[in-house]
Amino acid sequence: MTTDTKLAARRGRLAVAAMFFANGFIIGSWAPQIPLVLSRLGITETTLGLLILVFGLGALVAMPWCGYLMARHGSRAILRVFAVLSSFALLLVALANNLWLIAPAMFFLGGVIGAMDVAMNTNAVVVEKRLGRAVMSSSHGFWSLGGFAGGASGGLIIQSVGHLPHAGMVTVVVFAIVAVAIGMLVEGERPAAQEHARFSWPSNPLVYLVGFMALFSMIPEGAVLDWAALYLQQEMGSDIATAGFAFAAFSATMAAMRFLGDGVRNRFGAVATLRVSALIAAAGMLVAGLAPHAWLAIAAFAFSGLGIANMVPIAFSAAGNQDGIESGTGMSVVTTMGYSGILVAPSAIGFLGERVGFAIIFVALSGLLVVVSLMAGLARSADFVAHQPAE
Repeated sequence: MTTDTKLAARRGRLAVAAMFFANGFIIGSWAPQIPLVLSRLGITETTLGLLILVFGLGALVAMPWCGYLMARHGSRAILRVFAVLSSFALLLVALANNLWLIAPAMFFLGGVIGAMDVAMNTNAVVVEKRLGRAVMSSSHGFWSLGGFAGGASGGLIIQSVGHLPHAGMVTVVVFAIVAVAIGMLVEGERPAAQEHARFSWPSNPLVYLVGFMALFSMIPEGAVLDWAALYLQQEMGSDIATAGFAFAAFSATMAAMRFLGDGVRNRFGAVATLRVSALIAAAGMLVAGLAPHAWLAIAAFAFSGLGIANMVPIAFSAAGNQDGIESGTGMSVVTTMGYSGILVAPSAIGFLGERVGFAIIFVALSGLLVVVSLMAGLARSADFVAHQPAE
């Protein structure tokens, strides 16, 4: 590799990290906006849950379409487009003042965020090939840092100047990050133009069980993102600034553990790491649901983030290394199942939360995480990653 090629790859690594941060910053900034949608539109938690479902559907529609576009234009071009569009998406939601406007705005927000997510993950793989070392775990760490920054600052800014100026500030910050990073992105080889075979579902049942592990790992993450702030505000009486720290603390611990995750997994193995991580996450979620006051719940959400941080990356690695299944096929099944947990399941949680309260839901979610711990042996194929050449 020439010096210029190495420099371009390193710049590409910084650029894709910036994209992950920007994407996480938008999601983190959206979290403290969620409770205000109830008051400013005068809707119920069930209606808000349906709007969040629209967000999820937008993402699930856009994700495969993004893959189709990347096959023809490459990840760099598509990431550039959706990163720019994502910069303005939260502002559109904040400007919407009735259900007829906010529903399409939510679909757009979910669509561009989801498509950007696929494109930046694909571009991270390109960077890994250029550098000859893994960057995916730390890339997701930058996403969590962005989520922390957006969540921690969002509640304070909204309380000080209102939801609309906050959305405008988010737009300016994200667009500035994207504008700087966009020219440094690297491009991989594009597939030759050809008729693409239709997707076929694999017959190996193990890949679907791994998919359920990813699903059970991501449902709690989606619940914290979409409902933790409302839980603290309505059931514990906290103000909006305090409520915003729930997802911020969760994201902060996830970010820290994701930067450490590769080393932990290489030392202890994927199965042991997943089993202990799931139990840590379950304990945190249980305490959050039983907490008598807001700050203990915030601390519990932070503790849960330590466990959840590396559960999904391990599940994805296991999916990509299943015997007898193409890596891309296994990955597509597990990512689709997993992302439905963070994009679609929270709408059902909102429906139930309105009727039974969110405390009991977070207690129930700890049970899902215990199930993941019991299923951890299915992640044995992820240990293949530990045998890759060291940096």
